[in-house]
Amino acid sequence: MTHFPVTSSNLSISHLAEFLKAKYFPNAVVTCRLLKAGISHTYLVNASGSRHIFRIYTFGWRSETEINEELRLLLHLKQNGIPVSYPVTDEEGRYIQSFNAPEGDRLGVMFSYAEGEKQLNFSPDMHFKIGAIMAQMHVLTKDFFLERVTYTSKTILIDPLEQISKFLAADAEEMAFLSDAKDFLLQEFANADESQLRKGAVHLDIWFDNLNIDKHNQVTIFDFDFCGNGWLCLDLAYYILQLHSVEKDEQECSSKLRKFIDGYESVTAISREEKRIIPMLGVSLYFFYLGIQSQRFDNFSNVFFNDVYLKRFINILVRKYLETAKNMQL
Repeated sequence: MTHFPVTSSNLSISHLAEFLKAKYFPNAVVTCRLLKAGISHTYLVNASGSRHIFRIYTFGWRSETEINEELRLLLHLKQNGIPVSYPVTDEEGRYIQSFNAPEGDRLGVMFSYAEGEKQLNFSPDMHFKIGAIMAQMHVLTKDFFLERVTYTSKTILIDPLEQISKFLAADAEEMAFLSDAKDFLLQEFANADESQLRKGAVHLDIWFDNLNIDKHNQVTIFDFDFCGNGWLCLDLAYYILQLHSVEKDEQECSSKLRKFIDGYESVTAISREEKRIIPMLGVSLYFFYLGIQSQRFDNFSNVFFNDVYLKRFINILVRKYLETAKNMQL
């Protein structure tokens, strides 16, 4: 053994810059800066003034097949005019790079740079625009299936609760609440009229942190790491969930929600059954992402994730949104 085994490592940015120069930009001056070491590691690459994003997936997080399917979806959207950050090939025409890291081989992909910046709050008209873009995307992803996860009640409710139970005591009042809420939500989904729910490829993480808006109000969507198969209205559910978590003024939230829905339906209709189930899907996505935080404790969430965080999150966000969802009319 030449080194003690590790579960996660940060690659040297200077050596990564040399690697990327040789692979992508042989005639440029290349610098590299770590932007975020999360579930995957994201780097800002500057090649003589031209900016790109390089993502290195953490070991064991995504298989080569899953990454190729993410890229296939992105190229499909780009080729049809959807404003997304898209994959870029190296000098030899390859999309995926491999790095022999201490924990094992890690895979990386270069993406185009999304111009602009993240905005926590934006205007009702911008919500309309994002709604229209999401609808345009769904027109293209309807019945477009990926060789990746299919989001079902099991993957967004049952499995996440098992992960959460590793960090929250079985006799905790919050665990009892989650268990009861899970049963309620499972019944809601079992009663859904699936013939009225469009299916296909979903992003599952569209919110302010995964889109940039430039000075001309042009939007670029990125980070398709959670893309998979499921009801298309999952994307609407997650966006509406995040809108409620960010917009604290009830009237302002309602106004922006209406504009988002109007923007979406300016392109394609949302069925009555989708509108009925969307609020409950939003609650279930709280379960899903808490499950991800539980699952990725070793190399992502350990700086903030504990039973106190869980209890606060459940009591302040999940409980409140469940009550909101039960009364929400779209």
